[in-house]
Amino acid sequence: MKLGGSLERRRRKGRQLDRPGAGGGPRIDGDILLKAAGIALVGWAAGYLLSTRVLFPAPPPPGDLNEVPDVRGLELAGARESLSEAGLELGGVDSLLHPSVPEAVILGQSPLPGQIARPGSPVRVTISLGPQRRAVPDVTGVHEDRARIVLETSGFLVSFDSLESEEPRGRVVEVSPTPGQQVVLPGQVRLTVSMGPPVITMPLVLGLPEQEAVTLLDSLGLIVEPVEEVFRFGRDQGIVVEQEPASEVELQRGTPVRLKVGRRGLDRGNND
Repeated sequence: MKLGGSLERRRRKGRQLDRPGAGGGPRIDGDILLKAAGIALVGWAAGYLLSTRVLFPAPPPPGDLNEVPDVRGLELAGARESLSEAGLELGGVDSLLHPSVPEAVILGQSPLPGQIARPGSPVRVTISLGPQRRAVPDVTGVHEDRARIVLETSGFLVSFDSLESEEPRGRVVEVSPTPGQQVVLPGQVRLTVSMGPPVITMPLVLGLPEQEAVTLLDSLGLIVEPVEEVFRFGRDQGIVVEQEPASEVELQRGTPVRLKVGRRGLDRGNND
């Protein structure tokens, strides 16, 4: 009976030694893994706290921040009121020229609309000075080429018109808009340029009665000098028989014209 009991105890001990994890060696490996996992967990927790509390702290609670309203398109008074209602203040004001936004209207802001800021924080804005304006230079009496250079280098767009004038050909006789007037750039300036004094074609007045010829020449702006009488027979009595300048010659207004008219009575005077 003792022999049988001893044999049974050896069998039980052998089965225990065959189980996984049994014995001293396996228990030591499990402890090492458990300790390593604990160290890693502690290191991760320390890194998390360092990054979230020191390097990248969380923003203040939402209740301590205000949303920035959109004040673009408003003037300063309206922007100040809108910001005050949002618990913020109007900060510095910058300005710049703008070709299309009217003067004194807000173009931009910082912080941007929809961002959050602490109560009482200033919001900086940029307002428009409107489009650039410049006074029209006075180029009256200047030659058209020089006038164009002056205006275009000043930022204006130049167009031309022309008329007959007593001014020399090519001289500017009129500027529109009026010189000195403030114009938005790039503004249009029209120059009226002289074509020179009016030119008149000398008409043919030979064969016309004296008074009719004089009236015609006066209406054209020509000056008729005292009419000279010359002896003529027949139908040439009181008729223009000579003219100077000749017909079809181009003349300026005020040019003198000489006429000769036939008279029969001159013959009788000479015989006396």
